[in-house]
Amino acid sequence: MPKELPGFYYDAEKNRYFPIKGPIPGSSKKRKSPPPILSNKEKDKGKFMKSRSNRLLHVRELCGKVIVSGKGKLNFQMEFLKKQASCPLISKYDGTQRVVDSALENLTVDINVPEGLSETDILLTGGMNGSLCIFEVGKVEKELNQGVKCLPDRVWPLKVGYREGYCDSPGQVWRPPGAFVHMPSNISCIKTSQKHPAFVRETSLKHVLITTLGAESSGGTVYILNLSEPLDFSSSIPTFRRRISEITSFEHTVWTADCSQDQKRAVVGTNRGAAMLDIETGVKSWVCRSKSDIFSIQFDNSENVVLCGLRNGTVLAIDIRQKPGDFSGRLPQNRIPCHPDGHSSRVKSSARDSFQIKRKMYDTISMPSSVCCLASLKLYDQCFLASSMDGSIKLYDHRLMRGAIQSYEGNQNSHSRIQLGVDPSETIVMSGGEDYHLRLWSIKSGELLFEDKFMDTIPSVVCWTKTEGLLGVGKHIQGAWLGSEEGLFFMDWP
Repeated sequence: MPKELPGFYYDAEKNRYFPIKGPIPGSSKKRKSPPPILSNKEKDKGKFMKSRSNRLLHVRELCGKVIVSGKGKLNFQMEFLKKQASCPLISKYDGTQRVVDSALENLTVDINVPEGLSETDILLTGGMNGSLCIFEVGKVEKELNQGVKCLPDRVWPLKVGYREGYCDSPGQVWRPPGAFVHMPSNISCIKTSQKHPAFVRETSLKHVLITTLGAESSGGTVYILNLSEPLDFSSSIPTFRRRISEITSFEHTVWTADCSQDQKRAVVGTNRGAAMLDIETGVKSWVCRSKSDIFSIQFDNSENVVLCGLRNGTVLAIDIRQKPGDFSGRLPQNRIPCHPDGHSSRVKSSARDSFQIKRKMYDTISMPSSVCCLASLKLYDQCFLASSMDGSIKLYDHRLMRGAIQSYEGNQNSHSRIQLGVDPSETIVMSGGEDYHLRLWSIKSGELLFEDKFMDTIPSVVCWTKTEGLLGVGKHIQGAWLGSEEGLFFMDWP
């Protein structure tokens, strides 16, 4: 029989002693020391720390951090933005037909007024008919017999009594006299510096990049609109045209372009490849030769890599620090490339047309059909959104260049180049469809937040107002501008 030891017990199976947890029976209990006596100063400090903890809890729960619900842990700010996006208010502007169906940018510029300089929001719009226009937003203080005044009319929702008498945040827009130019061919792109508005003042903008598609007898052209000096809307002389200067022209179709953050370089996508352009000198050099049209092009955040979306469904990531190479590819035999005009043509199969990567600097992914839009994210600097002409919209990480990390279902498309829109907080992605519907998704979850039809044409272009997000505080309007053949629309939230 094993000997009993105080504070231990014997385990016959393991043939050893183990200590008994807790106080040994019969031993004296250690008295707890009484709580210290706090002075009034220490008591006040304790109350202050408790109050501070409550304030921190309040900030966490109500100002964008984690909240707990039946769905699990959620971000309060994100859920609030998603709730707003599901209930938009949309207005249409009369007198804007056919001038805002190919390109749209919202800018903040300085203008000359009798009292001196004033800051104002403008819209720069481009049409498939070659029209290039400036609209001043909200401040229509000029003589009504000059220029074109455009008033908003609510088109969604049309429920009687729903926020009756509501007036859109930007109010009316006004096209000054002379703020209209007819370019030699269709406007294919209007681009400014892609710095996130939270990190750059729009007043630092010096110029805007504008490209034209080109015609049968000539290729596309790259222009800049000079904004280094204040605009003068009061002058009867059409100074808008004088601010536009040609940088260079191509013998090829110019589909798209993107501008660097310092506004000194641009990359241009053509039907023969991608070219790098020095905006100050007009010198251009090829960074990629391709047998497939480049419909969309984007700098990444480092500006060392250029993303190219091709007609054949390929997305290329090109390191522009290396020597240029050639890329040639064909679609599989069962795939029919879609042209922007709606016609389709089958590519002849050939062994030499199979995918060839001539240099290792190209990382590629493949989408189901022609890539119509790429959109780099600034807050998630390795991610980008891509859409293709079969209606697919996906989120990729260009470090992986394999499968998509998120998909956004429900969009309708077959042959149209439709622009994606991302809000400044990078919470929501927006796209129009060939069924004339506008759709909004949560970028992170892929959840469809809004889907409805309020126009009879394709919502083809979109730009968000230059704010720090839907919850941003500032004097600028909050919402998104939409453009189609039918005209200009504005979407905002209650």
